[in-house]
Amino acid sequence: MTDSQATPEPVTGPGQPGPVPPGASGPRTVDTANQALHDGVNRCPKCGSTEIQLRVSAGKLVCLFCRYEWSEAKIEPVVAGESALQDLTGTVVASGATDISPEVSGVITLKCPGCGSEVVVNTAEAMSSRCHWCRHILTINEQVPNGAVPDAVLPFGITRDQALEHIRAFAGARRLFAHRTFRRDFAPENVVGVYLPYMVVDGNASADVQGFGEVETRRYTRKNGDQEETYYDADVYQVGRHVDFTVDDLTIESSAERANMNAFVNTNNVINTILPFDTKNAVRWNANYLVGFTSERRDQDVGQVEPVLEDQLLSIARSQVEGSVSRYNRGVRWEAEHLVVHGTRWVSMYLPVWLYSYYYEENGHAMVHYIAVNGRTGETMGSVPVSQGRLILAALVAGTVLEGVALWLLAVMS
Repeated sequence: MTDSQATPEPVTGPGQPGPVPPGASGPRTVDTANQALHDGVNRCPKCGSTEIQLRVSAGKLVCLFCRYEWSEAKIEPVVAGESALQDLTGTVVASGATDISPEVSGVITLKCPGCGSEVVVNTAEAMSSRCHWCRHILTINEQVPNGAVPDAVLPFGITRDQALEHIRAFAGARRLFAHRTFRRDFAPENVVGVYLPYMVVDGNASADVQGFGEVETRRYTRKNGDQEETYYDADVYQVGRHVDFTVDDLTIESSAERANMNAFVNTNNVINTILPFDTKNAVRWNANYLVGFTSERRDQDVGQVEPVLEDQLLSIARSQVEGSVSRYNRGVRWEAEHLVVHGTRWVSMYLPVWLYSYYYEENGHAMVHYIAVNGRTGETMGSVPVSQGRLILAALVAGTVLEGVALWLLAVMS
């Protein structure tokens, strides 16, 4: 930690995120495949039926034949072991987060173990299918290197009825300024439960930031014609900080479509506002958690989302040092940053979201509005198309009211 008084000369060049330290090993893979499901059939542990789905209110799988309930084991001990985050080095990738193979199609052929028939599953649309001969339900539980089978899934904990209540309340609170077409077409019953793909990342990193801080020493005013302008004098200090830190379960979108934050065409950013998820409760992959829901496939590899991770790590580093620069009452301008990532651990995970979408077009400009509900906590955020006329009218009314209040106050004071 270094502070020295200096003239405000620029620090040489902005730093770039640093590489993994020399000597660190290459990527290491942790096998997270659920070996109990290797044959593509998930049978009830009690009666052997394949009629299985998620009971949201309990967060458990339930056999539709004998009503037995159970859960898969949590994924955290499988990937983390007993090592501390401070000891994490190199790159560790869970097997469901390995690079997507371009040769692997989204159409998978499964061989039914019950009768030997071949059943086709399009993983872009579903993760299970029923054998048309013996009626067994076959699920994509083998980890296929096409981004469709993650390491873990965080089951829904908010029911559809609860999600509908949240969405109605959110839209109702904004009804006054909503566009009339939205009010007319609003149909929350069209909400969809969807598992969205994320990379959940643990990290061990260090960062150095350097810049200039100012401490105000005097403030005064000067006449400039009929106006008075305020000036100040300040001591300028060269400021440097170093911080070692770890991150636990940082979530990053692994779908290019959802990572697209172009506010001119969609409101994807609302999905980030319903974070965080209780990812520590994620369980080992089992496609039956997806029965009755939809899902999106991961289409980005670790290397493609690493720049996003580095940006977030630098943001965390700045927040870590913020408390140590409070003496600079004019603020600190960071001009150089350097990040060293000592180790990362990547897990591909499906996270639950209730999603209501509304396509709105006006004057040739199209926009997809979303209202999203966190499938675990019920946290809700979204966007609705607004009526510009209603906003202008409200502003005029508010201005008239304020003007009337001001005139009344002047009359009282006089």
